Amino acid sequence: MFLKSFISGCLGPELSAEDNAFFRDQQPVGLILFARNMETPEQIRRLCADFREAVGRADAPVFIDQEGGRVQRFGAPHVPVYPAAGTLGLLYGQDPEAAKRAAYLHALLIGLDLRDLGLTGNCIPCLDMPIEGASNIIGLRAYGSDVRLVSDMGRAAMDGCLAAGVMPVMKHMPGHGRALVDTHLALPEVDVSFAELEARDFMPFKLLNDCPMGMTAHIVFKEIDGDHPVTQSSYAIQRVIREAIGFDGVLMSDDISMKALGGELKERVEKIVAAGCDLVLHCNGELDEMKVVASAVPEVEGKRAERLEAAMQRNTQVFDGDVHALRAEFDELTAKAKGIDA
Repeated sequence: MFLKSFISGCLGPELSAEDNAFFRDQQPVGLILFARNMETPEQIRRLCADFREAVGRADAPVFIDQEGGRVQRFGAPHVPVYPAAGTLGLLYGQDPEAAKRAAYLHALLIGLDLRDLGLTGNCIPCLDMPIEGASNIIGLRAYGSDVRLVSDMGRAAMDGCLAAGVMPVMKHMPGHGRALVDTHLALPEVDVSFAELEARDFMPFKLLNDCPMGMTAHIVFKEIDGDHPVTQSSYAIQRVIREAIGFDGVLMSDDISMKALGGELKERVEKIVAAGCDLVLHCNGELDEMKVVASAVPEVEGKRAERLEAAMQRNTQVFDGDVHALRAEFDELTAKAKGIDA
């Protein structure tokens, strides 16, 4: 099957004739949606169906960042508004099992919402562990700053996604918690020893290295590769993500429209591909840019194809349970977590 190694956005709530032709001809692996693409449940279902019809693949994945908290692309009144991961992490100090259950239900219930809308991938769990003074771009998106807490909660969230039939994408490898600036605006540089990174920041990713998909960080780690952000560093991807962390799932870049990455768009894409990312993520939906990305990425074949096929095979679960009871249980756990925060 002919596929190209990128995931694309689209500009609005429906596909234009030009979008349809582009997706038909260029065959991105998947689509990613944002608030600009989402108006009503029926409209979202139609958009997902139209994309799949355009590419001719009924199982083509459609992704979103639906984390809860301030990163929730679609919410009330159509779907519940969920708390941030960091709110649930507060439970861990009092009752780790309750906290893990909350993380599982959080991901499961969000996943069931997404499946109902036609989406099949969610860019969670966020396994970053912010340090004091870090940019607030992560903040409460993180479960916390303790390795065991983040790893346990992340594992529960990954399992919840898969139970809902939604592909989890752990992020931002190999750790975004030390970034002092927002990667949407500038390129962060981190200057700590490799030993310290390996003992702390890498650990949640290592403990969840069986996650089907992962997303890179647009960060320069001076002790890894002082000249390139991880997304564009063959050394960081091969020696750290693939070897030290042991991740052999599908590796996608973070959004290449971010200002952390310099250079012309085609150059950005070529560096990402050369570094070893399996998929290039382009989110803004600008068709002229999408064409540049499509022209610069390779076909999905070889190891890329093997990883993608393995990931897709793990995303076939069909949930059969009492959703109302699970929502009530989750609401009780959320109330406990918010009580700790009060």
